[in-house]
Amino acid sequence: METTGNILFSGVGGQGILLASEITAMSLLAAGYDAKKSEVHGMAQRGGSVVAELRYGKKVYSPLIEPGCVDIQVAFETLEAVRYLPYLHKGSQVVVNTQRILPPSVATGLATYPEGILDELRNRGINVLEVDAFELAQGVGEIRTANVVLVGAMSKFLPVDEAVFAEVIARRVPPKFRDVNMQAFQAGRRSCE
Repeated sequence: METTGNILFSGVGGQGILLASEITAMSLLAAGYDAKKSEVHGMAQRGGSVVAELRYGKKVYSPLIEPGCVDIQVAFETLEAVRYLPYLHKGSQVVVNTQRILPPSVATGLATYPEGILDELRNRGINVLEVDAFELAQGVGEIRTANVVLVGAMSKFLPVDEAVFAEVIARRVPPKFRDVNMQAFQAGRRSCE
């Protein structure tokens, strides 16, 4: 129970970031940790940035993570992996969806999508796990489970038994989507092997 940690979920509106952070927080609580979560929705409905901060440990007093203190970042889009770079430190683990969602400036041709983003993170001593969550979600038959694929991959870095996550997903996800979400979670875990 001495383990403490800071997890940052980042992406754009509509990617299921809030459900992913909720499943993670509920799993940590079920495993006996104290957990606190904060969310910033911003312009989520218009494809804007969404971030959720989650802290866990024996006793947590605030959900907010200080710069340089993120242990795990779950980036739902490649560019989002660097948006919160000041929050990462040497040794941080980034689980990043390889899907690209073009910002308006890139989509309209006013800018270009930067290359070598993940290499830059690695050059700074940050551990990067690339996950094609979109493809894995397609593989289980439901594209909308890409968020749970990423939770599955991220879960390999947490001190929580896989069965706890399964129980939480069974409680939190509507019955008609439980099986496909469990398949997505398992696909995410397998992506780490």
